[in-house]
Order: sequence, then structure tokens, then C-alpha cells
Amino acid sequence: MTTNDSGSAPKPPAKDPWDLPDVSGLTVGVLGGTGPQGRGLAYRLARAGQKVIIGSRVADRAQTAADELGHGVEGADNAECARRSDVVIVAVPWDGHAKTLESLRDELAGKLVIDCVNPLGFDKKGAYALKPEEGSAAEQAAALLPESRVTAAFHHLSAVLLQDEAIEEIDTDVLVLGEARADTDLVQALAGRIPGMRGIFAGRLRNAHQVESLVANLISVNRRYKAHAGLRTTDV
Repeated sequence: MTTNDSGSAPKPPAKDPWDLPDVSGLTVGVLGGTGPQGRGLAYRLARAGQKVIIGSRVADRAQTAADELGHGVEGADNAECARRSDVVIVAVPWDGHAKTLESLRDELAGKLVIDCVNPLGFDKKGAYALKPEEGSAAEQAAALLPESRVTAAFHHLSAVLLQDEAIEEIDTDVLVLGEARADTDLVQALAGRIPGMRGIFAGRLRNAHQVESLVANLISVNRRYKAHAGLRTTDV
């Protein structure tokens, strides 16, 4: 007797992990868009054709940065940026992470939030990882934003390379973490909009701490070799 004869339905074929959604019509907000990392991400996504709004505590500062970036980027205060965006990247300094997200809980409700904040400390020996009470910056974001869909990505990108207009492609992979496949697929697709970049699923949010912490190692690599190192995942 075959499986079908026994009355049980055949299993559907496994989903192709590279079958990702079309995200070209989404508006992406970048909180902390006037800082180096946020500014670089905003520039690369806008250059790839994405609609981008950068947010800052001061709307005029955000608009000034947006005008400098061009490519249709708009500037707004953080609350307006969050309200008008479909997807919001959190690229604020670690010391302002919790306060910023707490103040935007209502505006971020129902949104897909991508946290790329790296909790780091610095001393005479260099950079070292901090471990938040919640486990990671991404898990802190999830705790503070219960009505948002929180993911983690874009941690290991060089702000210098992102902002360099002469560089056509960013040769790196982006590790993406989250709880729902639909959300991580969307973030992977967004990363893939930037030439040279791939989004790679790397687990649930509980694994975000080691991803965030790896930035301390990359800083050490960059200092020793005078580089702007990124990551590539082999065999996928």
C-alpha cells in the first residue's frame, strides 16, 4: 500500500530558501539615520531603488542628512519616520536603544522592526561585547515592542564602505534572525536589494547575542589589518 492509498496526504515540497518576496514597494524607515551605520544603510537601500525615510530626534537634522544622501531619501523626526514606514531599521547608539524604542512603542506597533544595534564596550584593550539583561539588543527590542515583529540583521557592515559612493557592490552576507519565516524572508530580500549582498537566515532571536558580539571581533580584525572586514557564509 502506498502513502496515498493509506489516506494520508503527501508532504508538500520543501520551500526553496532563496524564493524570497518582492520588497521593492516597501517604505523603509531608519531610526538613527543620521549616524554612520544608519546613514550608510539608508544610502545603499535608496540607491537600490527602495523608498527610504531617515529618522532623528530632530527633524531638521534628519532632513539635512536626507538632502545630502539624495536618491529620494526623506527626513523626519523618529515618530514620523516610524509611522510612515512599512519596515523600520533600528540603528541608534546602544546607550539610547531602550529609551528610543520605549518612546516609539505605539508608532512601531504592527511594524516589522530590524534591529542592527551592537551592544559594545571599549577600553584600552579594544572593543568587547556587552550582554543586556534580556540577552541581546534584539531581544530587548522584542521585550519593549510586544506589538511589533522584531528581527535582527545588518550588524556586520562597514559604515565606511556603505557610505562610499565609489563602491558599486558590498561584498558581504547579512545574518538574519527572527521568529517568523515570513519576516526573516522579507529581511533577507531587503538585504538582497543591495548589490553584492545576501541575506542568510541564522536562527531565532535567542541566538542574536553571539551575532551582535561578533562585531567586537571584526573591529579587532579591522584594526590589525587596516581593513573593513565583513562576513561570507560558505556552501549556501
